Amino acid sequence: MSNEREMSPLARKAEEFLHIFRKGEEFTQELLKENERLRYRLVQLDEEQRAGRQEEDLQIQTLRERVGLLEEEKERLLQRHREVEEENKLFASRYLEVEEENNKLANLYVASYQLHSTLDINEVLRTVLEIIINLVGAERFAIYLLDEKTNDLAPVATEGVEAGDLPTVRVGEGILGDVARSGESCYAPEPQGVRTLDPQQPLVCIPLKIKEHVIGVIAVYTLFEQKQRFTNVDEEIFSMLAGHAATAIFASRLYGQSERKLMTIQGFLDLLKQQPEERA
Repeated sequence: MSNEREMSPLARKAEEFLHIFRKGEEFTQELLKENERLRYRLVQLDEEQRAGRQEEDLQIQTLRERVGLLEEEKERLLQRHREVEEENKLFASRYLEVEEENNKLANLYVASYQLHSTLDINEVLRTVLEIIINLVGAERFAIYLLDEKTNDLAPVATEGVEAGDLPTVRVGEGILGDVARSGESCYAPEPQGVRTLDPQQPLVCIPLKIKEHVIGVIAVYTLFEQKQRFTNVDEEIFSMLAGHAATAIFASRLYGQSERKLMTIQGFLDLLKQQPEERA
C-alpha cells in the first residue's frame, strides 16, 4: 500500500510529462503544417510573381511594339506632310507661271490687235518693238526687212543698238540669211548668260513670213539681266510675230506704196488739169 502511495506522485508526473510531450508533439505537428503551408504559399507567391513579371514583360513588349508602330506612322505622316508641302510649293510656283503666261497671252492679244489697227509702217514697227521689249524681255534686237530687188536684209528698226552698226545681210549668208531663206526660226543652244552683241550670232532669229514668203527677220541679240531664258510663252509670241507682224508690216508697206502712187497719180492729174487752163 505504501508503494502505491509512493508511486502515485511519480505516475502523476509521468502522466503530466506525457501530456506535455503530447502537447509538444501536437505543437510541433502544427508548426510543421504551418511551415509547409508557408512554404507552399511562398512557392505560390513566387509563381505569381514570376507570372506577373512575364505578363509585365509581355505588356512592355506590346507597348514597345505599339510605340514602334506609332513612330513609323508618325514618320510616314511627316514624310507625307513634307511631300504635300513640296506639292503645294510646286503648285504655287506653277500657278504663278500660269498666271504670268495668262497675262502675257492677254497682252499678246492686245498687241496683235494693235498691230492691225494701223497702216502706218512706223507705228507697226514701233508696236513690234514694244511687244519684243515688254513681252519677251529682249534688251537689244533689230528688225530686218528684205529688199527683193537686191535680195538683202537691211535693219529698219532697232532697240539697244544703232541701225548703222548693223550690216546688211545677203539671203543665204549667216544665221540671218539662212533663216530668211529657209523660213525656220533659229535659237542659240544656250542663251542664258549671253550679254555680248554679235550681229552674226543672235540668241534667236525669227522669220517674218506670209505663208511661205519671207519678208524679213527679227534678230534678238541680248536679254535683260532678269530674263534668264526663253519660255514657252516667248515661243508663242515669236510664232505670233512671224505671222501677224509680217502681215501688218506687209500691209502697211503696200498701203504706203499705194499712197505714194496715188499721190503721184493725183499730182499728174492736177498737172494735166493745169495745162488746159494755161492754154485757155
